[in-house]
Formats: sequence, C-alpha cells, structure tokens
Amino acid sequence: MTQSHNDRSQDFGQALPGIIKRSLFTVAIAAIIFVPTLLLRTQASQATNTLFILYRWEFFAIGCAFILLWRVIYEIRAWQNAHGPRKVSARPQAQENRFAPYVGPVLLIAAILMPFMPFTDRYILDIGILIITYVMLGWGLQIVVGLAGLLDLGYVAFYAVGAYSYALLAEHFGFGFWICLPLAGVFAATWGVILGFPVLRLRGDYLAIVTLAFGEIIRVVLLNWRDFTGGSNGLSNIPRPSFFGIPFSQGPDGFAATFGLEFSSLQRMGFLYFLILALALLTFYISSRLRKLPMGRAWEALREDEIACRSLGLNTINTKLSAFAIGAMFGGFAGSFFAAKQAFISPESFNFMESATILAIVVLGGMSSQLGVVFSSIAMVGGIEALRQLQFLKAIFGNDFDPSSLRLLFFGLAMVIVMLWRPRGFVSSRVPTVFFREKKSVGSSMISQGRG
Repeated sequence: MTQSHNDRSQDFGQALPGIIKRSLFTVAIAAIIFVPTLLLRTQASQATNTLFILYRWEFFAIGCAFILLWRVIYEIRAWQNAHGPRKVSARPQAQENRFAPYVGPVLLIAAILMPFMPFTDRYILDIGILIITYVMLGWGLQIVVGLAGLLDLGYVAFYAVGAYSYALLAEHFGFGFWICLPLAGVFAATWGVILGFPVLRLRGDYLAIVTLAFGEIIRVVLLNWRDFTGGSNGLSNIPRPSFFGIPFSQGPDGFAATFGLEFSSLQRMGFLYFLILALALLTFYISSRLRKLPMGRAWEALREDEIACRSLGLNTINTKLSAFAIGAMFGGFAGSFFAAKQAFISPESFNFMESATILAIVVLGGMSSQLGVVFSSIAMVGGIEALRQLQFLKAIFGNDFDPSSLRLLFFGLAMVIVMLWRPRGFVSSRVPTVFFREKKSVGSSMISQGRG
C-alpha cells in the first residue's frame, strides 16, 4: 500500500509541471477574452460630452483567478480518473430519478401557493411570470430539439409571430385575448410548417444555419415593414386580457368592485401569473401525452436514426413537419401572452439572444427532460435576478454593478460547467415510452451521445 501510494505521488509530481503549464495557458487565453469584456468599459462624461475608458481591474483579476482555479481542479480530477482505481456501479439502473415522482408535484404546489405568500410583491410576481414563460418556451422547443432531434436556432420567430398576431388582430379587428390566443397558435404552427418544408433534407449544422436565418428574416421583416408592424417603434396600447370580460380596472365594473375587494395592481399580476401557469401546464400535458402516442415515438425514432425510420416505413416528412408545427404552436401561445402582458412589442424583443437562451435552457436541463427545463429556467432566468439582490457583489464591484450586463458570460460559464459536470444536462436519465412489464429509468451512465 505504501509503495503504491509513493508511486502515485511520484507520478503526480511528474505530471504537475504539465498541469501548471496547461492551466497558465488557459488563463492567458481567458485574459485575452476578458480584456474587452471585463477589463475595459466605456463611459460618457456628461460635463465634457466626451467618451473615456474605465479600467475594472477587480473584474479582470476575479475572472482570471476563477479560470485558474477551475482549470487546476479540472486537471487534478482528470489525472485522478486516469490513474486512480475504476469504480464500477453495482446497479446500472439510474438512481437519480427516485425522487422525480415527488419533485414535480412539490414544484407545482409551490408555484400555486407563491402568489399568496406574505413576502410576494409585484417584483416577485413579475419574475415568476418570466420564469414560467421560459419554461413554456423550453417545453415547446424541446419537442423539436429534444424529441425529434432537429436543431432549431430560430425558435424566437414563432414567439414573435404569436405576439404580433395578437397585437394586429386586436388592433385591426378588435378581437379579445381569448379569441386571439388559439389564432396565434394556429398562425405560428402554419409558419412552423412553412419553415419545415425547405429543411426536410437538412440535418445538423445545415439545419441550424437555415433555422437561424429564418429567425433573422422574421425579425428583419418586422423591423422594416413599418406600415404593418410599426417597424422599430413597435405596437403599443395592446389590450390586456380580462377575467371573463371583467377588466382589472378601478371603476365600478372592474374586478375588485365586482367581487367586493379592495383594488390593487397585484390582482392583474396575479391573474397573469395563473394564466401563464395554466398555459404552461397545458403545454406540459399535451407534450407528455404526445410522447406516448405513435407520433411521439416516431419523433424519438427520428432523433436516433432517420435512415432506420425510413426503412421501417415511417413517414419522416410528416414526422418532421408535425414536430415543427406543434413546437411552433406553443411558441405562438407564449408570444400572445407576452404581448398581452407587456401591452407593447417591438422587434428588439425577438432577437437571436432569445433563441439562444431558450435553446440553452433545453440543453442544460436535459434534451428530453421536462423537469430539467424547469430547473434550468429557474437557474438561468431567476439566477440573474437573484444576483441583483446580493449586496456583497455591489461591495466588491461597485454600486453600479448590473449582473444582466454580464449575462452572456454567466451563460457561457454555466454551459461549460454543466457540460463538464453533467454532459447530458441537469436531469440526464430517460424513461422509455415503450417498456416490457416494468418501466425502468435509463441512467446517464448508460446513455452515450446519440444513443439511449
């Protein structure tokens, strides 16, 4: 035992210079990236009307120190895995899903009770609405990316179609929210089919490029068709949804007066919260049922091997088009709600960063895990807002520290850390839709890339 320990110590001593060299090289690359992102910041002087550069050395030093620490830990763990004894799991079946039947109901109960908590205010309700909206968008995109295996970088286009459908129908035809909501889903699904036809033969990177171009085309059209969409000025005064015809106003016919309550602006926010929660639950129910139908199994087969699908007689054209259409429909629902909540929309709300955020939520949560999408939405959307409330960050970086300005950096670090820690996402096990006698989860250790 002593001889083996001495041999390992000697081997680590020989590997240490290489670890230090690779770590310093990584820090040097990170420093080059951090110079324009963390170190330098431009600020305008109100007195002299000039632009000068601020040097934020504390940001730069903390970023480099973090990268150095992460790289050293990564190198040490890699060396230990290569030279240490291999651990063989006694049970290949996944144990990570043993709490899954309880996590979902607990999260649902917490979401329902959250508006009634004494600490809940308008800000918390607004953050909750934003998180649930991204959960709904993630579940919609998961049908295309997670189930059918079609990489879509232009999902925000369907989000925009739903928002502008509601705004334009309400403006020109006087339709209410409840009439425009299904129509927005139908219009978004139609555009999903229109996108699906040209990309039937494309896979992988080529499909991603075409869907990205589609998303940018929609945004550019909305930006330049001023007579119809308002251009960069957007559309304002969009009517807000009512409670079965009862508006959330302060008048005698308002919601508060009708039910004998004291008027509060939180009543409308609470209604919007439960409305998006109901839409998200509808998305969850439909997508869960579709997974167990022949259509959902065809999506999974298409994801694993398209050639095998064709050899088995599956119509891959209808399979792809149905995935694009249904996923786009849920994006249209979410877009219609977004327009109703904001009462103002513009093309700037539907840029590529929205598509990247939704795709990151799906990838980080697990490509085929609905529960993982919830966790990643809370972490990526709520996490940025939580950083605003941490006072010690302002003490370190200054009172003008805004975490949203470093959102891309946080997303990138989160992607790198999760891909190293859990390459298949937060919830990486899969529960097969087809099973023999007993349903058993397939753990992440049994799943390789593109299989399982």
